[in-house]
Amino acid sequence: MRRSLTAVIGAVLLMLAFTPNPAHAASLTMLGADVSSLQRTLDLGGKYYTAAGAQADPYDILKGAGANYMRLRVWNNPASGYNNKAKVLQQAKAVKAKGLKLLVDFHYSDTWADPGKQYPPAAWKSHTLAQLQTDVYNYTYDVCTALKSQGTTPDSVQIGNEINVGMLWPAGQVTNNNFAPLASLLKAGYNATKACNSGTQVMIHTADADSDANARWFYDGIKAQGVSWDVTALSYYCMWHGTLANLYNVIADVKSRYGKPVVVVETAYMYTTANADGQTNSIPGTTTCDGQPASKAGQGTEFTWIQNTARNAGAIGVFYWEPTWYAIAGNGWDPANINGTGDGWDNMATFDATGRFNGNVKWTA
Repeated sequence: MRRSLTAVIGAVLLMLAFTPNPAHAASLTMLGADVSSLQRTLDLGGKYYTAAGAQADPYDILKGAGANYMRLRVWNNPASGYNNKAKVLQQAKAVKAKGLKLLVDFHYSDTWADPGKQYPPAAWKSHTLAQLQTDVYNYTYDVCTALKSQGTTPDSVQIGNEINVGMLWPAGQVTNNNFAPLASLLKAGYNATKACNSGTQVMIHTADADSDANARWFYDGIKAQGVSWDVTALSYYCMWHGTLANLYNVIADVKSRYGKPVVVVETAYMYTTANADGQTNSIPGTTTCDGQPASKAGQGTEFTWIQNTARNAGAIGVFYWEPTWYAIAGNGWDPANINGTGDGWDNMATFDATGRFNGNVKWTA
């Protein structure tokens, strides 16, 4: 029986996903890890160990596994006192001291911003769109210049986090296909970054790796409004965003369509079905992908396949999200109750419940 064209294309894309490095593939130059929760763990006395069980600096462990770029989120005024400007300045020193590059992820919120919620900081809540444009410019410039002044200039920044339908809602939310309000905010962030340091790359980040139609809708929309950006950034979690073949398609299309480098700035995979604390795991252990079990070997293989897919589609980078966030009391997910909540990501970290690194996880150019 003759196979359909769709099936043939799917098989070819799947093969590309698993192929380590065909001759035509790009190199992954941004081999990243989001370590935003790390400072809190260290302050609480948390320890990190190599795969062999030797205690070591977590940055050294990640660097030894191939990572060369760290990502830090920044919240305006979180109740926890973590992931704010002061803590980002502190952690940026540690990152740069290890010879690693730095990506700063502006949420423009006091708490988590993602496709389902984009809450303005309390201090900006009553501001008009025109005021928010000034807020975004001033805050972005302030954080960037503070980092620059201490010798830790960010190599890249994100103007917003997973802004699929806008940021700073409701003023910056895209409604009725009107991208103009959001565009004005993105321009403010871009201009502030370049005024701080012209060489810092500006990323625009969505969680649209699941849908090429959605990615086109968003990036076409901001492009039509004259928004400038340097890197197209995507989140990809296989349990939410579909197959590796789909990821390949989206990366290849947005790279070609917008002529800009593409980076997967968030991805992860589980190493266990177990829950190490009282907080329900964000990703249940039963939600596996590509036939890979929730095991240390499975986590390593899936991350390798994601990197292969991204590289083969023409991306230049992949970041693992929160590999260091293993369960430790006091480092909860809710900044308004950091001591009273737990870690829903502990089964997705690359360090197990004892702080030991999964040696199967490797970042590869």
